[in-house]
Formats: sequence, C-alpha cells, structure tokens
Amino acid sequence: MKILLHADAVGGVLTYALELAAALAARGAAVVLATEGGPVPEGARRRLRAVPGLVHEEAGFRLEWMDEPWDDVARAGEWLLGIERRERPDVVHLGAFAHGRLPFRAPRLVVGHSCVVSWYEAVRGEPPPSAWDRYRSAVREGLAAADAVAAPSAAMARALARHHGPLAPPAVIPNGRDPARFPPGEKAALVMGAGRLWDEAKGAAALARVAPRLPWPVAIAGEARAPGGTDAPPPGPATGDPTPRALPPGPAHLLGRLEEADLAAWLARAAVFAHPARYEPFGLAVLEAALAGCALVLADLESLRETWDGCAEWVPPRDDAALAAALRRLCGDPGRREALAVRARTRALRLGPGPMADAYLDLYRGLAARAGARP
Repeated sequence: MKILLHADAVGGVLTYALELAAALAARGAAVVLATEGGPVPEGARRRLRAVPGLVHEEAGFRLEWMDEPWDDVARAGEWLLGIERRERPDVVHLGAFAHGRLPFRAPRLVVGHSCVVSWYEAVRGEPPPSAWDRYRSAVREGLAAADAVAAPSAAMARALARHHGPLAPPAVIPNGRDPARFPPGEKAALVMGAGRLWDEAKGAAALARVAPRLPWPVAIAGEARAPGGTDAPPPGPATGDPTPRALPPGPAHLLGRLEEADLAAWLARAAVFAHPARYEPFGLAVLEAALAGCALVLADLESLRETWDGCAEWVPPRDDAALAAALRRLCGDPGRREALAVRARTRALRLGPGPMADAYLDLYRGLAARAGARP
C-alpha cells in the first residue's frame, strides 16, 4: 500500500508525521511525505533520511490558519494534486482541512489535529471574529468532502462535529511516540514545561508567573516566534545554562526551541512536568514527559483527562493559585511524585507509534476497499 501523507512543518504535527511515516514503512507501506508551511528542521530531516523508501516533498506555502493564506492554499492544492498524479497512492492522508475538497483520485482521509474555532472557544471563550469566516467555510467544506475524518482524541473529534458538522463520527486514533527517544534519567529538583511560547493556549505564561512561588527552578522549552509573526512577549528571562542542576529557583528559565535530543535530556532530569494549557487537542509534550518519567501536573481539560486520568495532578485552567499549590505539594512529596511518574509512564508506553500506525492502516485499507468497490 502506498500513502501520500501530508503534514505541516510547524510543531507537533511534523513530529506526528515523522513517527507515523517510520512506523508505516516498518510495516511495509510505501510513504510519500509532503510537508508545507516552512522548512523541515535539520534534526527532523535526518530522521526522514533514515526511513526506508520514504519520498519527501517540501514546500513553503502558508497554511490555512496563517494570515492571508488563500492564494498559497490554492497553490498548495495544485502541488499536492501533482504529487498524487505522479505517485498514484492508494490513500491520501491530509493534515489540512481545506485540501479535503481537492479532486484527488485516491480516497481522502482528513485528520483534525486542532482548529481555530475550537481554539477560540477554549482560549478566548467566544467564536472567532468574522475575519475567520473564510477559514470556517474551508474547514466545513473540506471535512464534508473527505471520505473519512480522524482526530487524535475523542474530545477533538467531538469539537470537529460540534463546530463543523454534520459529520459522521470521526475515527479516534491517539498519537504515538517512540519510548526509546525519551528515556527516564536520574531526576533533579526541577519543574519543566514545554510548548509554543507564542501560543497562549499552551500555558507557558501561567507556569512562568508561578515560578517565583516555587521551591524548585522552572525551565520552559518552546519556540518564541510565531510562524510569519513576531516574538511572543517573553514570560521570563532567557538562560544559556544547559545544566538542570545548575538552575536557581525564581523567575522561569526560557530555553527556546530545543532539538529533540536536547528536550529529551531535560525531560529525563526533570522530576515534574507542568502543562497548564487552556486548549490541547492531544498533548504530545505531555506524552514525551510521561515517557521520560516525569510526574505530571496538568490542566483539567477534557482531552487530557481522556488520556491521563489517574496518572496526574489536576488543576483548573487559568487558576495560577491552584497551579502553584499543586506544584508546591508535589515538590515536597517524593512518594507521590514517584507514584504519579510510574503511572504516567505505564500509560504512555501504550501510546507508541506501532499501535498508531496499525490503526491508520486499518482505516486506509477500509478506504481503499470502498474505493475499489465503486462502479
């Protein structure tokens, strides 16, 4: 089976695509990966070169959620149609909603990793302004035209149906990470956070605000510059010190964007991982921290409860006092930290790239069979 796998090169969707492509190839599938939205970082590019038989096509088109993207979205559609004509895949797996309405010959799967409308609902407490009407129409049309829809959590699947339906119930296929990439290490007195600093949904600013109230140092990894935008207002001072044990308590230490191996090294040493997000369709950073043996302190969101119930300390979103109190308690309770870390890692080990790829292959085969049965 040959898959045309489309993804953007920004953030967690690229990580997801790398894991899925490698796991599909290991199961005998041929994968053509088409990435857009910016250049693939060198670390990710090295991983792509290691996938047997992978064909990688790359373009810099603006994505549907960026400013004034629609000319680029149209050009990206022609680019993808050209790749499909040349490669003749059995299934087209799309990571952008608008491309779902393109006239591909192969059946189309659209995967909703997140959407602007559900982001606004969770982060701003209101619908997006009228400037997003064209985006909303493109999402609805792309989902309606798709042969199948999937999401990484049941919460995200419900959000897609609520905001962009009517839809047949999307398939729910959790994301997966290779546990060998995030091994636990000797733990230090360190609270870690990770996520895009420019995205207020990720909660980096909340973690930085409470850092001076904690007995342990706080380090936050994440990109400060939005794609095509400007740097986010820094929630704390930057640090060039790469040694977790050398950090003092006080203001949060911003690490910037880290290569995967560097992030894994920090998570291996961090005893606690905090993710006070306002919106999180799945949470790859949480999965990585759990694999690395961190005790989890998470915002009490439907999507995070779905995966980590019974494995974390929970705090209400937007509640700095509750976040600080939960972190202080955990810093002072080694038994509780160890118990939560063991539970979280046990749960995380179920979420590997193998089960993710198997679930997608089942979905692909069903789509291809239905397409072959059409008159």
